[in-house]
Amino acid sequence: MSQSSQFSLLGQRRFGPFFWTQFLGAFNDNVFKTALLTVLTYDALSWTTLDPGLLNNLIPGLFILPFVLFSATAGQLADKFEKEKLARYVKLLEIAIMAIAAFGWMTRELWLLVAAVVGMGLHSTMFGPVKYAYLPQHLKPEELVGGNGVIEMGTFVGILLGEVLGAMLVVYKPIGIELVAFGTIGIAVLGWLFSRGIPHSPAPAPDLRINWNPITETVRNISFTRQNRPVFLSVLGNSWFWFYGAVILAQFPLYAKDYLHGDHSVFVLLLTVFSIGIGAGSLLCERLSGHKVEIGLVPFGSIGLSVFGFDLYLSSLAYTNTAMVDMAGFVAQSGSLRILFDLVMIGVFGGFYIVPLFALIQTRCDRKHVSRTIAGMNIMNALFMVVAAVFAMILLKMGFSIPELFMATALANALVAVYIFSLVPEFLMRFLAWLLIHTVHRVHTVDKERIPGEGAAVLVCNHVSYVDAVVIMAASPRPIRFVMDHRIFKIPVLSWIFRTAKAIPIAPAKEDPWLMEKAFVDIAQALHEGELVCIFPEGKLTSTGEMNEFRNGISKIVERTPVPVIPMALRGLWGSMLTRSPGNPFGRSFRRGPFSRLSLVVGEPVTPAKATPEHLYEHVLALRGDWK
Repeated sequence: MSQSSQFSLLGQRRFGPFFWTQFLGAFNDNVFKTALLTVLTYDALSWTTLDPGLLNNLIPGLFILPFVLFSATAGQLADKFEKEKLARYVKLLEIAIMAIAAFGWMTRELWLLVAAVVGMGLHSTMFGPVKYAYLPQHLKPEELVGGNGVIEMGTFVGILLGEVLGAMLVVYKPIGIELVAFGTIGIAVLGWLFSRGIPHSPAPAPDLRINWNPITETVRNISFTRQNRPVFLSVLGNSWFWFYGAVILAQFPLYAKDYLHGDHSVFVLLLTVFSIGIGAGSLLCERLSGHKVEIGLVPFGSIGLSVFGFDLYLSSLAYTNTAMVDMAGFVAQSGSLRILFDLVMIGVFGGFYIVPLFALIQTRCDRKHVSRTIAGMNIMNALFMVVAAVFAMILLKMGFSIPELFMATALANALVAVYIFSLVPEFLMRFLAWLLIHTVHRVHTVDKERIPGEGAAVLVCNHVSYVDAVVIMAASPRPIRFVMDHRIFKIPVLSWIFRTAKAIPIAPAKEDPWLMEKAFVDIAQALHEGELVCIFPEGKLTSTGEMNEFRNGISKIVERTPVPVIPMALRGLWGSMLTRSPGNPFGRSFRRGPFSRLSLVVGEPVTPAKATPEHLYEHVLALRGDWK
């Protein structure tokens, strides 16, 4: 996929019909839910005597209840049957649910509408595993981040438009109720029509025996996911995002009405800017990640969620208006633009956080278990959202204001982020690598698709600076085990990065023969397990800018474990602060200027038989050229 063709997928049958099917599902969910919440917030006495604050947190909780009860079954069905058929059946279910809801609207029977809320939760439960397991079946690896970004953008734009339309239609006098009742049926029918265009999607496990016991299957799903630690913690991170989002979004109706003193148009405005932020952040992920699964964006997103969540509390304190206002009146108030900016940025950083997590889960879990992994994630999401509703209700009952609830959620997000990233340091390590190549350096990669997406291989590269490994790490679509000089491995700060990357320190035989032999054993083990290993055959940093002679270590490695060898060359690093270039390092960096350019060039794979030090030296030298 070219760097500007993210939206070209929408014109292709493998993606377009599926996109519009899921878009209309999210759209319809939120037309219905928001219309109901708006009625219960602004016209509660006509429908019920229950507290509106309780209903605003209870109804989203009821919507996600089916995720807890039926996700395990939905995941099995999505792995056992063709996904295009399941999508069509789910859309027929949506039409039936909206017909029940229409009867509830026309008769003003709140219990029928609540039953429809649960029904739409069931609809989303059944479609969720299909939605995220479909993408890796039909998209290339380099399209996956962009495709997920478009899906997330579409989901949240659908949520936005649904919330806006639902909030506007239901208060349209005198036929608002009728418009919502019959409009939602029409949207469901349109979604079914689009689902008929979804191409054939073979079942990955057609012989799977369905376990209809949701409890035992839920335990089995989560237990299976836990075997893959990065995937399981990505699932937890994903679920935490939905906790965070559920707490924030559930407060918008009363926050707009009682704290900002706005009418329903202010509520619509809050939903709009938040959803625009999510959509923008999701789409930016492909550009910021360089068309690969870049989990370094996840800590970046988490930082933004805490910073702007806390600032939303501060900006809410600075808002002093007490008169009832509409959308235009709210925007004219002092402090309103800061509140809107905080909501946009929460959305943007939420996109940075969620899209790479989805892509990582899709690419690193067992291909035959994708739907069940997604189902397990949906169960976790549901549990976290139920806890979010309870969390919000408890804090509000304790006397917390809504802005204070925002603050508490932002602080909790910071604690959860520290916990998750301490368990899987790869997230933070990739963030530091991503930050390096987007601040100090601008890295251009050439033919990086030659780095294999799976299977064992040895990468060899010239050694120019103390951050060579970090630059290569940031360019690779998957983790790399680096072999490096034990002295560089021990450099403060950088040492922590190398340890979290499971780098392999090595020493010359005359210095530490035991460490040298251990390094070769560790390399063989890593290759046996199908990992990428990167070595710098020069054995030391260049002190002149020219390449040193390649040592014989590569021959020992491929002799023990015959795997392809991928030559690479770094260009443009010589003379930067972290090289052995003569002169004052700060002076060198000043002369180079900020955002200095460098390049990583990846060559054609070399067979083990031809992977001699001399041949690889000539290959890397040719890739590097004259640009040091």
